[in-house]
Amino acid sequence: VQLQASGGGSVQAGGSLRLSCSPYKRTFSNYAVGWFRQAPGKEREFVGSISRDGDRKDYTESVKGRFTISRDNPRNKVYLQMNSLKVEDTAVYYCASSRVPGTSDESQYDVWGRGTQVTVSS
Repeated sequence: VQLQASGGGSVQAGGSLRLSCSPYKRTFSNYAVGWFRQAPGKEREFVGSISRDGDRKDYTESVKGRFTISRDNPRNKVYLQMNSLKVEDTAVYYCASSRVPGTSDESQYDVWGRGTQVTVSS
């Protein structure tokens, strides 16, 4: 594991959380970074991604307008700001890095973190 996702927790519906992703031995500015999530009993799904310089951001439809991905390359961090959380956002969230910007294809991401749990209650 060469990435670390953090910032997960429990929150009520309508609340907010900010996840962070940082690498152990990789310079993030050289890679696009994606966020994925896996809910219990479901397949892992793409949440969003950000290009190396942050100019391109892509989101899955269900989180558009609620989630925002940003990056701080000097600090070697990528963030996932999650607002207006819904119960259906409950999942383990993973960050991953890729040389391909804007892709939702998991196979294009070569380094993954362990994930952080986000639980949204009604």
